[in-house]
Amino acid sequence: MRIAVVLDDKCSPSRCSYECINYCPRVRTGDETIVKTEDGIRISEELCAGCGICTVKCPFDAIKIINLAEELDKDLVHQFSENGFRLYRLPVLHEGMVIGMLGANGIGKTTAIRILSGEIIPNLGDYESASSWEPVLEQYSGTAMGDHFQALSQDKIETSVKPQYVDKIPAHYSGEVEPLLQRVGKDYMHWVDILDIEHTLDSSVTNLSGGELQRVAIAAASTKEANIYFYDEPSSYLDIKQRLNVAKAIKEKSKESPVMVIEHDIAVLDFLADNVHILYGSKGAYGVVAHPKSVRRSINTFLNGFLDEENIRFRDSEITFHKHAPRGHIHHEPLVTYGRLVKKWDSFQLETKPGEIPKGEVVGIVGANATGKTTFVKMLADVIKPTEGEIETNVLVSYKPQYIKPNYPGRVIDLYRTEIYNALDDGLYQAEVLRPLDIEPLYEREVSTLSGGELQRVVIALSLGREADLYLLDEPSAYLDSSRRMDAARAIRRYMEKSESAGMIVDHDVYFIDYVSDLIMNFSGEPGVRGIGEGPFEMKDGMNKFLKDVGITFRRDPDTNRPRVNKLDSRLDRKQKAAGEYYYTS
Repeated sequence: MRIAVVLDDKCSPSRCSYECINYCPRVRTGDETIVKTEDGIRISEELCAGCGICTVKCPFDAIKIINLAEELDKDLVHQFSENGFRLYRLPVLHEGMVIGMLGANGIGKTTAIRILSGEIIPNLGDYESASSWEPVLEQYSGTAMGDHFQALSQDKIETSVKPQYVDKIPAHYSGEVEPLLQRVGKDYMHWVDILDIEHTLDSSVTNLSGGELQRVAIAAASTKEANIYFYDEPSSYLDIKQRLNVAKAIKEKSKESPVMVIEHDIAVLDFLADNVHILYGSKGAYGVVAHPKSVRRSINTFLNGFLDEENIRFRDSEITFHKHAPRGHIHHEPLVTYGRLVKKWDSFQLETKPGEIPKGEVVGIVGANATGKTTFVKMLADVIKPTEGEIETNVLVSYKPQYIKPNYPGRVIDLYRTEIYNALDDGLYQAEVLRPLDIEPLYEREVSTLSGGELQRVVIALSLGREADLYLLDEPSAYLDSSRRMDAARAIRRYMEKSESAGMIVDHDVYFIDYVSDLIMNFSGEPGVRGIGEGPFEMKDGMNKFLKDVGITFRRDPDTNRPRVNKLDSRLDRKQKAAGEYYYTS
């Protein structure tokens, strides 16, 4: 084993007392293991003994000391700086296939795409010299990756990349959608039709919703004439039907050219990809690209958390799903009862049928975007009032909105001490929420500096920390990577069970909804015009109703019991549709 030392941007001289230097035993003997710089500190990996004292003394969790296997030395692809992130190995493209990447945020998936697309020339660990193709071509000579880099270096292949953060597109382009797509390629109307974005052509990019921006970005990337296509998180902001529609379109694209996809919705990845590379490592420190496996084996391995061939455990515990669709829960007395509700806006109307939310149950809410799911939850939270009808409840409600803004002027721990002081000492809350969501390392961070995923975790924990009878969580999986999504789903589920509270969860990730829900509420109608809410139904009945509208069927994986999308028009798909079993059979 050898030592790698990694520093992140939390190492800041403006707020640091340099306790890491003061306590380092090697520094006290006179060597230069840790040196102050204008940007913070620099740690010599050659001199560092790996004792770990500096990581304990750093109040900002900015230092990571990692034991790396010696055999990874020859696989180092890129290193950003002396104590910066490093990527080992690369995923491999294949003709006629969709290659997926699955792993946590911050361990190199986007970096791999930037290298394979030619945006970054890999430095093979030589971060001090200017990157050039010569050592890369020598390193990979005689391999398929070498041929790929040779073609990139000679500008013989064109690549197309759908970026990860589509919400940044308006900062770079503010015109209408159609001129943008025309500029990219002449075949743009084909993708406009497939992705159902004709209504956006005359709209300014700055006026598009997140889902519309995502589909425009996918259309632009797909329209471009290229030899290889890369799609970085194509399902973000999309509802389930739109996600599967995009997946079908990307899969069709792979018949023409190699395709690589980063995707955190495991059900979509399962439906879309042929082979998948799992990435493991430490966020912001290093990432290792595991060897490819079939999509089923990769996802099962990911849920298990252990790579047999590399003898690596990358998750503390296995994620398991229930075997049968109906959970067989005990019916509790109603906590909240409501009759027919109507909410009218200038251009949209929502109608929900009478229903009730039982005590101690979790209701999953599914449906297309813009059919009123968030409006309904806001009425339950008393954020908005129904135009017609009443909600009978005198319960305490905790509400996590769909869109969260980091508007608290302080640290995470200050926010928690202000809002949920009593919960911080509660053993159940610590064990089932704070630890699974990995909140403690964020305590000293300023709320305004958190990433989207970090902020989501903080707000989920904040919402569950409030004393309430009913917890309303709107899209808690947004911005979370695959691992964090399953951690959050498990935390929500276990906390609801042990606190005997009721919950309503709006989400578009089928795995997330399947994991947390006892009951299902369906929203349908004409998006942006009229929405209809029905339920809650028993899990199987509600999912059958929803999936029939989407036009897909699910089965259970025999090894992990996870839900899997059946291939469209396959024997099993036809059989289940004929029997009315769109949700997996028990």
